[in-house]
Amino acid sequence: MKSAVLVFPGINREQDMARALTLASGREPAMVWHADTALPADTDLVVVPGGFSYGDYLRCGAIAARAPIMDAVRTHAAQGGLVLGVCNGFQILCEAGLLPGVLMRNSRLKFICKDVHLRVERSDSPFTRGYNAGQVIRVPVAHGEGNYEADDETVKRLEGEGRVLYRYCSPEGELGEDSNINGATNSIAGIVSEKGNVLGMMPHPENHVEDIMGCTDGRGLFAGLAEHLKSAA
Repeated sequence: MKSAVLVFPGINREQDMARALTLASGREPAMVWHADTALPADTDLVVVPGGFSYGDYLRCGAIAARAPIMDAVRTHAAQGGLVLGVCNGFQILCEAGLLPGVLMRNSRLKFICKDVHLRVERSDSPFTRGYNAGQVIRVPVAHGEGNYEADDETVKRLEGEGRVLYRYCSPEGELGEDSNINGATNSIAGIVSEKGNVLGMMPHPENHVEDIMGCTDGRGLFAGLAEHLKSAA
């Protein structure tokens, strides 16, 4: 798996993401600066990590979405290449037009930093093949603007096409107001593009990949990606 991690001013999860990718694939990713105009040759996976790109000024992800490197990311995605955006990366992908909808302020208007439970809705995508459909995993969140919203037609299309891959849930996998930590529409925590090759999600699976953290539930996402790309080679 040849991966590339984008680095913007203010991004602060790039090394966490790089470690998760290295552990999953045995190969260190390339670190790509926002002002670059091209991705490394033969890149399989582009990752837009979390943090606070450009200090979250204007809107979260709005400035980063217009960085020079994003044209190369759009081309990569249009050609079927895999793209993963986590937290601020999800916001950037929405602002860049690679995913529909927007991430708004959390419904309680407070920054949330804690472990949450997610229900994996499908296991037949590159981003979920490391899990079983219906499986509940525990991963951290750290965001103030993670409330996913879109117009009714877009939400209907996402649901009808099976493009919601992760939802906030209870430890038992049940959906509800108590487990929907940020007020996201339909408890949406992660969605994919129409082609299924671009995933945006607010939680941080990269922070739960090692035993020392007390939980390895995030490992399945990266192991699944590595297996998918290995089988596709």
